[in-house]
Order: sequence, then structure tokens, then C-alpha cells
Amino acid sequence: MRLSFLGTLAAAALVSVLPAQAERLTDKPLVDSAWLTSQLGNPSLVVIDIRDAVEGKNPYDAGHVPGAVNARYSEYGWRTKVNDIPGMLPAPEQLEALIAKLGVNDDSQVVIIPAGTNASEFGGATRVYWTFKVLGHDAVTILDGGYAAWTKANAQVSTDAVTPAAGDFKAEFRPELLADVKEVQDAIESDTNLIDARSVAQFIGKEKTNTVQKLGTVPTAVNINFDKFYHPENPSFASAAEIAEFVKASGAATDKGLIAFCNTGHLASIAWFGLSEVEGLKNVRLYDGSMSQWTADPSRPVVASN
Repeated sequence: MRLSFLGTLAAAALVSVLPAQAERLTDKPLVDSAWLTSQLGNPSLVVIDIRDAVEGKNPYDAGHVPGAVNARYSEYGWRTKVNDIPGMLPAPEQLEALIAKLGVNDDSQVVIIPAGTNASEFGGATRVYWTFKVLGHDAVTILDGGYAAWTKANAQVSTDAVTPAAGDFKAEFRPELLADVKEVQDAIESDTNLIDARSVAQFIGKEKTNTVQKLGTVPTAVNINFDKFYHPENPSFASAAEIAEFVKASGAATDKGLIAFCNTGHLASIAWFGLSEVEGLKNVRLYDGSMSQWTADPSRPVVASN
């Protein structure tokens, strides 16, 4: 009996020193307006509105999901410039402080709210979602269709600004969700498929953005245009079945893992989210440096097929 009692005490002590695990109110990567409405007021829920300003005005001020905190995607610090490369993941300790400031605890369920107006805008939500995942926080989901779906459902809207008390969020970095230059170079020589999520015109080398130094794409990459993953006319993300068809049409093999990239790691997060979280493929990574970093070194190979 005494041994059993001591064992119980030891187990309890071990549990007490382990970090709190996020309470998952849902294990789905996307939730609808009805689900979110049912959870409003739950003390473990943190709703983060990442909508950017439109014509100089903050849409959060005009109306938002009740209780949501405001952390605009392009301004809050979700991405940063590293060695002149835009869109990179900030240092984990920097993100840890920013996220805790939003009232997020280690046991919080986070729901991300984009505007939901188009695929690129929705990419802000998928990039922030990936950020939470790479920092070790699994209890995160996105409102499918964003605020566009929320208002379409005639759900409750508030204009009361929320200033949360700081949370105790602690980051536990997961390098397996992030790809770097060396891993992309290795992928070219191996069976790991590279997924270029940019437009066809950029993929084949007819167009490029000003952050990219060369026309074309990384050798061996296949293209799955980011636009395919989102339906703005009926604001919602593509289904797992649709995404499986995109992968099949691209010719990508999924058994050795996938690395998604674009220009600055924004559009690629849409593909990463669809492939990893919605379709449920294993070993999918995001190359946040993407073509901006890849082409910064002229010795790295680029191919064009236009």
C-alpha cells in the first residue's frame, strides 16, 4: 500500500511540473460560425481578429466577433524581415511575448478570424495558424470563411474593444514544420516533393514579384495555385477531397513528405494548411524564406518553362 501511495505522489508531482497542455475544444482545423457562437464566453477561448486595415480604417472598430482581440496580420509582428528577406518567422521568444500579450495561455483554445474575402487574405489566417503550430500550440483553429462567413450567418457582432490580461503562453518550437535552404536543396536531390503555391505565371517564369530576383521556380517543384484552396463566392476553404484532387493533378508524390513555398511564405501557408491540416498528409513543411530567400543567392538554381 505504501509503495502504491508513494507512486501516486510521484506521479502527481510529475504532472505538476509538466507544462499545461492546451485544452482543445475542437480538433478540427476549421470551425463554422455555429460552433464559434456556441463557444463564446468559454473562459478557455481566445478569438484573434487578424483583419488588416482597409483604406486606412481598422475593420475591427466597425464590428467583430464578441470578445475577439485585435492583432492585424501585417502590423502585429506575425512575420519579420531577416537578413533582408521579408516574411520570415520571428524568433520564438519574440512571438511568445506577442501571443501572451493577446491573453493566450498554454491551455487556451485559439480561433483565428481573417476577413475571408479572397484566398490571399485568408492566407493571413493560415500563416498565423502555422505559427501557433510551429510554436507547439495545437489548440488552434480558423473560422472557415472568416468574418465574411460570420456576417453571412447573421451572427452576433460587437464594437467593444477588448484589452486582455496577459497570458502565460510559452513556446515549444517544432523545427519539423519549418524548412530551410538546406532542406530545399536536399529535396531537389531526393524524393521530397516541392510545392510551388504561386500563380502559374510565376511558376513558369513569365512573372515575378519585386522581392524575387529571378524568374522561374525551384528545380523539381510542381505547382498547386493557392487560389484553388479557397472559395470566396461561398466563403469557405476547399474540402479534403478537393485538395486530394489538386495533389493528384499536380503529379506530386506524398509518401516522402512535402515542402510548400511561394514568394515570402504567405501563400505557401495556404497550401501547407490544406495539405497538412485539411487533407491530413504527413511530413508537410513550410519554407518561409521561399523564392525571396532562394533567389537572393545567384548560385542557387532556378528553372523557367515559359
